[in-house]
Amino acid sequence: MTIGKRGLVVVAALGALAGAIGWWSAGRGDHPIEAAPAGERKVLYWYDPMVPDQHFSGPGKSPFMDMPLQPRYADEEAKAGVEVSPVTQRSLGVRTVAVEKGRLGSELAVPGTIAWDLRLERVVSARTGIIVDRLHVKAPFARVRQGEPLASVIAPAWSAALAETQAIAQSAEAGTRELEAAARARLRALGVPSGTQPGRDGRILLTAPGEGVVSEIGVREGEAAPVGTTLFRINGTRTVWLQAAIPQADAAGIAAGVHVVAEVGGVANPVEGRVESLLPALDPASRTRQARIVLANPDGLLAAGQQARVSLRADAGPESLLVPSDAVIGSGERAHVIVRHGEAHFMPMAVRTGRSSGGRTEVLSGLQQGEQVVVSGQFLLDSEASLAGALERLGGHGAHP
Repeated sequence: MTIGKRGLVVVAALGALAGAIGWWSAGRGDHPIEAAPAGERKVLYWYDPMVPDQHFSGPGKSPFMDMPLQPRYADEEAKAGVEVSPVTQRSLGVRTVAVEKGRLGSELAVPGTIAWDLRLERVVSARTGIIVDRLHVKAPFARVRQGEPLASVIAPAWSAALAETQAIAQSAEAGTRELEAAARARLRALGVPSGTQPGRDGRILLTAPGEGVVSEIGVREGEAAPVGTTLFRINGTRTVWLQAAIPQADAAGIAAGVHVVAEVGGVANPVEGRVESLLPALDPASRTRQARIVLANPDGLLAAGQQARVSLRADAGPESLLVPSDAVIGSGERAHVIVRHGEAHFMPMAVRTGRSSGGRTEVLSGLQQGEQVVVSGQFLLDSEASLAGALERLGGHGAHP
C-alpha cells in the first residue's frame, strides 16, 4: 500500500512527539518499570484461588474445583491476600489479637454416668442342669451379705458329687487323701459353690458368694435351668465406676491419676476420685473417649445409672502457641487463620491445631508468636471474592487492588 505525502507528514509528526516525550521523561528521571516477561518470572507454587492456602508443586486441575490451578509468582507473593483500609476494618468489625505462648487451662467439665465396679461382680451360674425349688431372693436389687441364702435347688449331679466327697472325707481307710483331692476337683469342675452342703432331702442351698446388690435374677421358682444359665448376678457397692465422656481433642491431657470432682444428682456433697484409665476406644458418634474413674462408696449413696457432672484437672502440658478458638476457620488438615500484616494487609495461613480448652486452641505449626490473627470479621476476609462483595455492599470504600 502506497502512503501519500499527507501520511508521511503524520508519521513524521508522531515520531517527533514520541521522541520529545522520551527526552522529557529522561530529563525528569521518571523511568517506567517494565514487567518481566511471563516466561522469565519465578513460580513459587500453584494454587486454587478458592482455596489459596493449599499449595501444589506443579500445574494441573484443582482437586477442589473444576478449574485449572493458578501460578503464584515470586514478585506477587508480597501482594497475596487482600488489602482493607482501617476505615473499612472498623465498618466490618475486624478485630485481631496477638498469638501468644502459654498453657491451656487445666479445668475440663464433662458429663458422666455411675456404673458398677465390675471387679466386684460375682456370678452364680449352673454348670449342670438344676431345678429351682425355692428362691430366697425374689426381687432384683435386693442387698445381700456374704453367705446369705439365695435359692434352694435340686441338682442330682451336684448332690452325687457332694455325697461322694463327704463319704471319702469321713472314711478312715488309708490312701483316701488322693481320692479326696480328686473328689474336690470334680466339685470345682461341676461349679459347686464353695461351702455348699447337701441337704437331707436332696436339695442344695445356694448362698451369696459376697456382699452387694443382686442386680440380676435369671430364674424363677419351679424352673429347670440348663447348663450355663446365670442364676444370680451380685455387684459389690464398696466402690463404683464413674464413666466420663472426654472429647477427642481433650483426651491427650487425661491420664491415670488425674484428680476428679463429681457432682452427682441426688447426692448432697461432691465426690472426689482419680482417673484410673482412659479407655482405648473412641465413640464414633460423639467423638469421645471414656475415662474410667473409681469412686469410694462406703455409704452406698452412689448407684448405677446416676448422672454426674465431672470436673477434671487435666495436665496442662508444655507451653505452646495459643490463639482464640474463634480465630480458627475449619478443622483438622483444612484449618487456617487470617493473619494481618501491617495496617491493612490480610492473608490466610494454614495451621495445624491441637487441643482446645477455655476458648483457646493450640497451634502446632503455621504461626509465630506475636503475629496478629483475626478473631472478628475473619469470615468476610476468608476469601478475596467474598470480601470484594462485602465491600461493594458497604459502599466500595477502602479496598486497594
